[in-house]
Amino acid sequence: MSPAEGAASPQFDFHPLTPDRWQDFERLFGPRGACGGCWCMWFRLTRREFDAGKGEGNRRAMAELVAEDRVPGILAYDGEEPVGWCSVAPRQEFPRLERSRILAKVDDEPVWSVVCLFVPREHRGRGIATRLLEAAAEHVRSSGGRIVEGYAIQPKMDRLPDAFAYHGPAAAFVAAGFEEVARRSPTRPIMRRRVD
Repeated sequence: MSPAEGAASPQFDFHPLTPDRWQDFERLFGPRGACGGCWCMWFRLTRREFDAGKGEGNRRAMAELVAEDRVPGILAYDGEEPVGWCSVAPRQEFPRLERSRILAKVDDEPVWSVVCLFVPREHRGRGIATRLLEAAAEHVRSSGGRIVEGYAIQPKMDRLPDAFAYHGPAAAFVAAGFEEVARRSPTRPIMRRRVD
């Protein structure tokens, strides 16, 4: 049993994205790479690199990362079907965070960062995002991390637009045991959970 599987519920199973699960990741993200050719590379690249690789280039970049046995996140499954994704890794793997005023470092504590939650529309409303965050926290703990941090969105409207859903709703972070530690924008709380 993998470390992240310890966070599984009777309804869902959770597995780190490893080379043997790459086809499940492709199936979950679909031909467009989840959101316009992103393939969850937005925070890992400069804007120029991301735009140049949009689509197939970004897919290849993520495939290469996985082939190097670097776990970029956690997949959620309902039976054999992949139904969700959480990108989580040490903060230094996401250089775009360092260039963000809103998401700048809170302090000098070493943290792991959740930069993306992806649950296809047909699977939303089932608590998958919260369960993914719990599985991500367990993955961080079992990998020797002490703090997992997320960059939630807390919209002023009732429904979160799909274009911004990848940050993850603040309510899901709270339900997974995260607490707000900073807020530099009215709608963007920085959430943390200690796992040591």
